[in-house]
Parts: sequence; C-alpha cells; structure tokens
Amino acid sequence: MKPRHKKLALIALIVAAIGVAVALVLNAFNSNLVFFFTPTQVANGEAPISRAFRIGGLVENGSLKRQEGGLTVGFVVTDTAKSIPVSYTGVLPDLFKEGKGVVAEGKLGSDGTFTATQVLAKHDENYMPPEAASAIEQAQKSLVK
Repeated sequence: MKPRHKKLALIALIVAAIGVAVALVLNAFNSNLVFFFTPTQVANGEAPISRAFRIGGLVENGSLKRQEGGLTVGFVVTDTAKSIPVSYTGVLPDLFKEGKGVVAEGKLGSDGTFTATQVLAKHDENYMPPEAASAIEQAQKSLVK
C-alpha cells in the first residue's frame, strides 16, 4: 500500500469509530430520556404506553389508599381538569400529602393506571414542582375557555 492509501484508510477508520461512538451515545441518551406529562395529556392519549415518563400535579384529597400489610399505595394525581390513578410500591417521601404537589415516574398500564417506580414530593410549604405548577395552570386555563 502506498503511504497515501494508508493515510486514507486510517482517516476512514477514525471517522467510522467516531460515528459508532456518536451512535452509541445518542442511543443511550434516547433510552434514558424521561418526558413529563400532565394528567390531561395522559387522559388524551399523548403519553407513551410502553415507555417510562413522569406525571405531575396534585394528589387528590381523599384518594390515598394504603394496602394492608404491604408497601403498596394508590392515589390519584390531578391537574384539576383530569385525574389519573397511580399505584406505587415503596416508601413514600415524608412530605407526601393529599392536596400537595407530586411528580411520579413510571409507566402507564393498559388499564389506565400509572405504575410509579419513583415518587417525588415538595420540599416546603410554598414549593410545587415547576412542571406540576405549569400543568395545573394550563388545565385551569382550558377549563375557563
């Protein structure tokens, strides 16, 4: 092989290696990407059924149900326009309460119940997750129209 051909082969090999690395990084990024949806968007079918996402809003008053002898709880997340039932197995955050803001991460089941793998609650009396606050504001605007 001529030195010129060796250089071209090396350059082609480097470009191919960079292309493979970029493809792997983009694939990892895409598989770890978690979108946020409101209960209204979930009820309207905008949320994926087989992929993890976050849902946020308020925990509906009177909706918290604990399973006896276990860590499974059920509650309803609402944006004041629509409501979605949530099931979670695990220890809830200390600040989790009915009527307060919450963001849950998990998957939507075919029965319309959101199965959470993680539940995040507010951290003080004046805080609500920005996504949840925006969702509630948008839902209230759509009810007025």
